[in-house]
Amino acid sequence: MKKWYLIIDIERCEGCHNCFLACKDEYVDNDWEGYSLAQPKHSARWMKLLQKERGQFPTVDVAYLPVACMHCDDAPCMKAAKDGAVYKRKDGIVLIDPRKAKGQREIVRSCPYQASEWNDEQKIAQKCTLCAHLLDQGWKEPRCVQACPTGALRVLHIEDAEMKGIAQSEDLELLHPEYGTRPRVYYKNLYRFFCCFIAGTVAFEQEGREECAEGARVLLFQGGKKIDEVVTDNYGDFKFDRLQENSGPYRLEVLFRDRGRKVLEVDLRTSITVGAILL
Repeated sequence: MKKWYLIIDIERCEGCHNCFLACKDEYVDNDWEGYSLAQPKHSARWMKLLQKERGQFPTVDVAYLPVACMHCDDAPCMKAAKDGAVYKRKDGIVLIDPRKAKGQREIVRSCPYQASEWNDEQKIAQKCTLCAHLLDQGWKEPRCVQACPTGALRVLHIEDAEMKGIAQSEDLELLHPEYGTRPRVYYKNLYRFFCCFIAGTVAFEQEGREECAEGARVLLFQGGKKIDEVVTDNYGDFKFDRLQENSGPYRLEVLFRDRGRKVLEVDLRTSITVGAILL
């Protein structure tokens, strides 16, 4: 049967927090019978946005990582809960029973994604329900997806086999697959949050002034083997991304017209801007 999947594109997320605010609007002061009790106004974050800055001036980028309940097929919270207080529906959505889960703080402790939170007033664990109460009424998407202005969030209601094909064709990944929970939330462009880059600018001297070297070839070597090559843009900028932290050393080789070859060694620990390379 068809099941629900959430897809999050890190590259499209601008950190506007509309998803977080839409969740607040839907759940604060609202009990949804059979689905959830009201969300606390100030303490709860059923949709968290983690932030990471990479690089140094003048090449810096920021990535945002939205994290909510992963609606795992092998959910640790279901195993930790007593009396079926956490259960998975046939459509893949994991819900916490607002009555049975009273007092079961171990539900919160069991989630490796820290997606569940403790409502101290109600003495209950709570988390994202994927707006199951709205989907059951015929809505096509939860509030967070509806509120996203950039299309960073999208939801699919499809067969597992179709989702597998989409994940392969769109190069989607799971967040922390090592947890072994088989989540139903997929991510695109996770490298923006977990990998690092080497960036720089190529310039050349002409008639006593420095000019941007557009079209320069920049080769990236590791262990004597070329692993990538890029061409500088009209500002002379280049960037090698999707590199692992502490994976150096690397060697950069720059070639531009008849200016010969310039070599630069880079000991990569985290994202780094090597500055201007003058030919």
